[in-house]
Amino acid sequence: MTTFFTIFFVLVLINAALLSFSIVTNGQRQNDLSKDKSQDATDKVYPLDLSSSEFKKAI
Repeated sequence: MTTFFTIFFVLVLINAALLSFSIVTNGQRQNDLSKDKSQDATDKVYPLDLSSSEFKKAI
């Protein structure tokens, strides 16, 4: 029983360490991306024109 709890707590500690490392690196990456992103860049969205499509209704 003691062996089980030892292995369990070691795995929980490793999981917590990896989770905290992931959160820290993700926060740094978000800060870097927000600094590099320009305000002038906008995406163009074109509407779909389904009424003039070349596809015909099947049966």
